[in-house]
Amino acid sequence: MARTNRRQFLQTSAVAGVGFWVAAGSRQALSRSANERPNVVCIGVGGKGGSDSSNAAEFGNVIAICDVDKNTLDNKGNSDKFKSAEKFTDFRELFAKHGKNVEIATISTPDHMHAPATLQAMRLGISCYTQKPLTRTIYEARLMAKTAAETGVCTQMGNQGTALDSSREAIAQLQSGVLGPLKEVYAWSNRPIWAQGPDRRMTMEKFTAQAKKENPEGAEKVIEGKKKEIEKALERLDWKNWLGVAPEREFWPGLYHSFQWRGWWDFGSGALGDMACHQLTVPFASCELRDPVSVVAKTTGHDFDSFPASSVIKFEFPETKNRPAIPFWWYDRRGNKPPQEVFAKWGITNVADSGVLIVGEKGAFYSSDDYCGRYELKGVTKVKVDYEKAVDKGNNDLNNMFELFRAKAEGNPKICKSNFIDRAGPLTETILLGNLAVWAAAKGGANGEMGDWGEKVEWDAKKLEVTNLASLKTPHVADLIKPKYPEGYRLD
Repeated sequence: MARTNRRQFLQTSAVAGVGFWVAAGSRQALSRSANERPNVVCIGVGGKGGSDSSNAAEFGNVIAICDVDKNTLDNKGNSDKFKSAEKFTDFRELFAKHGKNVEIATISTPDHMHAPATLQAMRLGISCYTQKPLTRTIYEARLMAKTAAETGVCTQMGNQGTALDSSREAIAQLQSGVLGPLKEVYAWSNRPIWAQGPDRRMTMEKFTAQAKKENPEGAEKVIEGKKKEIEKALERLDWKNWLGVAPEREFWPGLYHSFQWRGWWDFGSGALGDMACHQLTVPFASCELRDPVSVVAKTTGHDFDSFPASSVIKFEFPETKNRPAIPFWWYDRRGNKPPQEVFAKWGITNVADSGVLIVGEKGAFYSSDDYCGRYELKGVTKVKVDYEKAVDKGNNDLNNMFELFRAKAEGNPKICKSNFIDRAGPLTETILLGNLAVWAAAKGGANGEMGDWGEKVEWDAKKLEVTNLASLKTPHVADLIKPKYPEGYRLD
């Protein structure tokens, strides 16, 4: 059928009953008939994409699903609400066939494919729910926000903490000035929980050499067994489309697909990209953590292929009309936290494995979870604040997804708290700048210990430029800002 225009869509929603989209309190109210629900496609239906697609199916009619892993694709296709969905391994083929009939798309792929799929969807006029981090590179985040503005589609990043009433209250508390003039912000994470570190790439050539060295007599049998294992895996995995816009490399079982991709520069964005979108939701919105002017890091070392096992990053933010210039400190790997004296002043002794600390002249904000939903004010007491509560659909994941469907039904992209223009794009830009500093801090310490501070990257956020690029000794820093897509994919 032809694409439903906004007036027809709103009329259809209205027919379903007063408050059908906006205030319906039960899932039954959103399940009248397929004709009253927007058509949805889901790109990436394994891992987080499994729950994203299921959540979208609560509010929409899923007509097509896409995943490069045929086992994942078949499992999803055989589940309730997906049995009539057409299956694809290439999202471009999906959009070529169904693009004119789709209202909403979910994109839950590895980081490097977020932008290619989402940009194509938005340019077709499709509203998008895209997983965090919004993109793998800074330029892609800027372009995604720009494209959302130009097309007028509704957008939401898969940042479910934005749909927690407690995190919304936290933002309002901090925006009230309860802490006094801000001094510094800290965040620390127990990630990575996947493999990272240098010298991890494996190829058949490398495997063969190792096998012959370790077991000369039995090497041929081991090598032949590995080849058969790879052949069997590739019968069910579309490796070419898994790579997508990334440079070519050999598939190796368990090294990239299905979860370990997060630790590779070509595919993921490390622990910072994975978790900072969650942990910085409250600090970003309340402390104006936009447009840093410099960033510097120290790491346990990396090889420009796989992220380091651990890092510490310092961002510097300039003064704004609402706060003085402040630093933001990031720490990743379990046990890698700010110095204890930072917490001791506020009586915090049993520091959580992941958390956030915002320090002001009058008091501090301490969160002991990944979404800043559970928090305490230290040295000050809460003040009365107003904030918009999320429509409760059972949990914050569903709430966050429903916000996009509600925005689409009302024709108001601003309903989405984590929309690309106001929140997700600028937040992702800020976070990903830290990875430029990690790249420029490749030398770690002895025996996997933290090394010295790497080169400081000075930044012009407006122009998306490293202002001291000519003086940096680390190669290819600028290559992390804007990717080059191969033929068959469109960036600009």
